[in-house]
Amino acid sequence: MSDLTIRPATAGDVSAIVAMLADDVLGATRESPDDLAPYLAAFAVIDADPHQKLVVAERDGRVVGTLQLTILPGLSRRATIRALVEAVRVAGSERGSGLGTELFRWAIDEARRCGCGLVQLTTDRARADAHRFYESLGFEPTHIGYKLTL
Repeated sequence: MSDLTIRPATAGDVSAIVAMLADDVLGATRESPDDLAPYLAAFAVIDADPHQKLVVAERDGRVVGTLQLTILPGLSRRATIRALVEAVRVAGSERGSGLGTELFRWAIDEARRCGCGLVQLTTDRARADAHRFYESLGFEPTHIGYKLTL
């Protein structure tokens, strides 16, 4: 993967990121790539927050992967700082290439650099392949997550 660059996302990457978010069975029902306005507004908030690290993986000038890493200071677990991994996507043409592993290596290394003692993520129950992937990286399914749509 030597020709791969993982870098901070820019506003110019938002369209490619949203396209990857929508290119999936679940994302196709949740995303609206034809209207980038809400995504660009959200990007501005993310970009201004030093605890948010939205990155893209780029190969040959093309955005081929993304993830968001959020640094969460807290009091529990003896004030352990956590890193939350969200919105991981790999372009269809890159799936199975090891790119997901490279993105997670970056995220785990960045979490360590930020002083985190724990990396966590949530995943949809329907994503069995993703569950196997996360477990292959050493993640354990230790909790049950809940969401409340507002």
